[in-house]
Amino acid sequence: MVTASSSSRPARTSGLRTGVILAIVLVSYFMIVLDNSIIFTGLPQIQRSLDLSASGMAWAQNAYTLVFGGLLLLGARMGDLLGRRRVFVVGLVLFGLASLLVGTAQNEAWIIAARAFQGIGAAVVAPSSLALITAIFPAGPQRIRATAAYGTTAGLGASLGLVVGGALAEWISWRAGFYVNVPIAIVMVVLALRFLPGFETVRGRFDLVGALTSTLGMGAFVYGIVNAGERGWADPLTLWPILAGLAVLAVFVVNEWKAGQPIMPLRLFASRQRSGAAIARLLFAGTMIAFFFFTTQLFQGVYGWTPLQAGLGFLPMTVVQFASSLFVTRLTRRFGNALLLVGGLLLVTAGMIWMTQITAETPFLAGAVGPLILLGLGQGVAFGPLTSAGVAGARSEDAGAASGLVNTAHQLGSTLGVAVLTAAAAGAATLEGRVVDAYIGGSVMLGIAVLAALILIVPGERGRGRRTSVE
Repeated sequence: MVTASSSSRPARTSGLRTGVILAIVLVSYFMIVLDNSIIFTGLPQIQRSLDLSASGMAWAQNAYTLVFGGLLLLGARMGDLLGRRRVFVVGLVLFGLASLLVGTAQNEAWIIAARAFQGIGAAVVAPSSLALITAIFPAGPQRIRATAAYGTTAGLGASLGLVVGGALAEWISWRAGFYVNVPIAIVMVVLALRFLPGFETVRGRFDLVGALTSTLGMGAFVYGIVNAGERGWADPLTLWPILAGLAVLAVFVVNEWKAGQPIMPLRLFASRQRSGAAIARLLFAGTMIAFFFFTTQLFQGVYGWTPLQAGLGFLPMTVVQFASSLFVTRLTRRFGNALLLVGGLLLVTAGMIWMTQITAETPFLAGAVGPLILLGLGQGVAFGPLTSAGVAGARSEDAGAASGLVNTAHQLGSTLGVAVLTAAAAGAATLEGRVVDAYIGGSVMLGIAVLAALILIVPGERGRGRRTSVE
């Protein structure tokens, strides 16, 4: 038994500067998401600078993904038990320090280890960010607006990471993209200590078995998935980690069923809406991260663009995404969260299918701008409702665990999407063919996400609405 700061309610509710709090949370989360994609356009320069091997270049990205995905549930529960403000601040300190280490990297081992260290900080900050929103903003219009902004930040961070990474790599150095995190993290720590509220203290058990099995199982599973993209699905370093990870995760599920205070309450999955949101987010995030990964190769390897040009190529999508996200709160009030989500996913699917028609001879303006606009519009509409569905109806004491589930689905999806679509595209003889095959696979994944939303989220929201009206 340990004394911990619960996440149920802020210790003080009056006088909270919610606008400042939301800004702190969103800027911090933006920094985390940005580093998931900022490395893509700078990888060629990093490889030359540090003389990275092919596998070293892959692991410069994958080390971050592996640790981030493996520790997310633990990071979420830490906020519930140790205090959200305290854990949030510690995560920012870790992430800022790790960013400095990445920027000063001198060799392959250094950058891989520093990126893994970054993953630890990200696994703490990401779930704490959404949990803070859930705890501080009351259910209703305020929380809808806050979660819509959070969802928009997730999409914009991934998109702008490519632009920022390309610009800094070309104008200054790839290192600048990581150095910039340091002053941002320092400022966010100062503001968090000043404006974030404390939370009521309760006594609770820390689910040590759950923490260990979730971290080890998720880490092994993600490791295997990452290796699949590089070595293939039949390779022992792919197959055995995946099987071992699944076995350990089975132990985790049994433990969570029996634990008095589980790290991931299984009651979260009793909601069709939250379960559907987890499935849809995994597929959606996986497709979009893979889209950035392959489209960057298309722009640089097929069109012959510079890193900066490749980053700017995503601007039609980014601008439209930001603009459309501004109307999400108003549209949610009119159409409901679930229908808006389905509409956004359908737009993204249409844009991805359109991208399958692109060839080396297709001009950018004629062939890519249209689908990029559709993708941006769909992302701007879908991200907020998808985030809201992931935490809908969660008990206040489960807010950290619910946000951990949202972020785990997002991060695992990002890893799974790149690995699966890389393996699916491996048979093509040319880069152009591999990119198009990846787009086809992404269209299938998005189609499944739409089905998950229609089958689970739409009925789940209606059922919850009926229960609320009765109550």
